[in-house]
Amino acid sequence: MLISRAPVRISFFGGGTDYPEYFLKQGGAVLATAIDKYSFVTASPFPSHLFDYSIRVSYRKVELVKTADELEHSVYRECLKFCGLEKDIELHNVADLPAFTGLGSSSAFTVSLLQALHSFKGEFIRPLDLAYEAIYVERHLVKDRVGCQDQLMAAMGGFNLVEFRTEDDIVVTRVPLSPERLAEFEAHIFIVFTGIKRKASQVVEKQLQRVADNTETLKKMRLMVDKGWDILTSNQPLSAFGELLHQAWIAKRSLDTVISNPEIDQLYQLGQEAGAWGGKLLGAGAGGFMLFFAPPELHDKLKETFANHQVLSIKINAPGSQIIFS
Repeated sequence: MLISRAPVRISFFGGGTDYPEYFLKQGGAVLATAIDKYSFVTASPFPSHLFDYSIRVSYRKVELVKTADELEHSVYRECLKFCGLEKDIELHNVADLPAFTGLGSSSAFTVSLLQALHSFKGEFIRPLDLAYEAIYVERHLVKDRVGCQDQLMAAMGGFNLVEFRTEDDIVVTRVPLSPERLAEFEAHIFIVFTGIKRKASQVVEKQLQRVADNTETLKKMRLMVDKGWDILTSNQPLSAFGELLHQAWIAKRSLDTVISNPEIDQLYQLGQEAGAWGGKLLGAGAGGFMLFFAPPELHDKLKETFANHQVLSIKINAPGSQIIFS
């Protein structure tokens, strides 16, 4: 048996420009970090000659099938077929966080599954190639309307500026921070769960229909990636990063009315009143986790403010997809 894991991510700037519908025309980029919350996949040989089925997979439910084509779970099905594994395998998925919460958990699962399947076959795959494969599976085989940052962050890990040129030409640059600056930055992050789950592709659908109308706003959001990089790497005060996050949230909200709602707006206002410089809803919008950026000495006040909500403690700069047991 082997176990793979791939991290989820939080994205600070540039979300929305990682969709081919935009970046193939204008170029896109994000500033994002992998965090220490993972999707795990176990893979082990299955003796199908002893049973009346050939493949066993589990997630929220268990499927016992004779061929990969019979699988209801589209990602399991397409990844198995893509890797040429049609029988004699058992797969299980467990995750640190629920799906549909804005942290890229669906892509983390796809990356972790592909990592496990390649390793099961005795194959090594480079992290960047693993990301390209996950993008191909999700966008062209499963046909989900997803961007390209989640797969990249799950495969590569780290704290990165990622530039998107085509679906198979992506440039990853690590953010060059000292351990002290990284720890200082991490101490400012405060994440709270809105309590709302939603499927990102459904939220994105309307946004993609308005790419032409939103081009100028998306260009500004792309430029914020470079501004965020400059703040972090030039040792400017981190308050400037928080204020830039606020500008990014205002820009993101303007892309479509589906992104926010009165409940989310109220949560954001409460965070500001408790001392956050800025923040944003993570992921496509409409629910999931909300990130606030605030001085560490105000985090106790934020915890009091959101006493009725789940607060997520995280470490940033997590490693990318890897085999943790074999």
